[in-house]
Amino acid sequence: MDYFAGLTLKNSIKDIADVVIVSYIIYLLIKMVRGTRAVQLLRGIFLLVITWALSTWLNLYTLKWLMNQMFTFGVVTVLIIFQPELRRALEQLGRGKIFTRSSPEEQDTSHQINEVIKSVNYLALRKIGALIVFERNTGLNDYIESGIKMNSKLSSELLSNVFVPNTPLHDGAVIIRGNQIMAAGCYLPLSENPFISKELGTRHRAAIGVTEVCDAISVTVSEETGQVSLAINGQIVRDIKEESLISKLFEELRPQFKVKTTDWAFWKRKEGGKRG
Repeated sequence: MDYFAGLTLKNSIKDIADVVIVSYIIYLLIKMVRGTRAVQLLRGIFLLVITWALSTWLNLYTLKWLMNQMFTFGVVTVLIIFQPELRRALEQLGRGKIFTRSSPEEQDTSHQINEVIKSVNYLALRKIGALIVFERNTGLNDYIESGIKMNSKLSSELLSNVFVPNTPLHDGAVIIRGNQIMAAGCYLPLSENPFISKELGTRHRAAIGVTEVCDAISVTVSEETGQVSLAINGQIVRDIKEESLISKLFEELRPQFKVKTTDWAFWKRKEGGKRG
């Protein structure tokens, strides 16, 4: 009896672990597709599954045959339609220490964010449009090659000068890797998310689009309002305040970094405590 009781307990633990793992995977999949065009596609697939179940239950042979044919060829169709989402999922799966070029702690994150914030303040005050992208674990070489390579040390003055209107590099995005400006005038993929506000133009859609296909972070300055926006994982926060922007950049670019009171005092003393 003790043997069978122990065996039953062991099987129960395995079953619980199995359910927990599957539930977590489903949660990650839902989190990944939330707010993207995949939501509407999943609704369509769900409707087809319900139709197939009803045709089977009611013995509607013609409809059942049609549903079976759709499912047979639908696998390839789904792979094609969901290609961006699948690519993003595989990239997230492959983001481990073995694939990482360098640890965030090895970079001078404080200098990186300080220079970007100073430039953003300058541009926002003068309502100069800008799109700045931070490269993280997923490489952005494809997009870097679409622009003009700079390979320059990051500075607020250089970054601000790039976006001055009527200059060769003011259109497109600037891509930053660590403390270097890799390229300017870069072309980024536009988001196809149907839920994005119609008020957002091409610059903001590109800012969201690049974060949908990789783990990059983008900061946008509107040339119409001077508002600053932050995009991460396909989601955008519009008119973000300076303190929130600094805090989120530190959190994302250097996850183990904790913003302390002394750090806030440094920022306020250096930047005057307000954004232009």
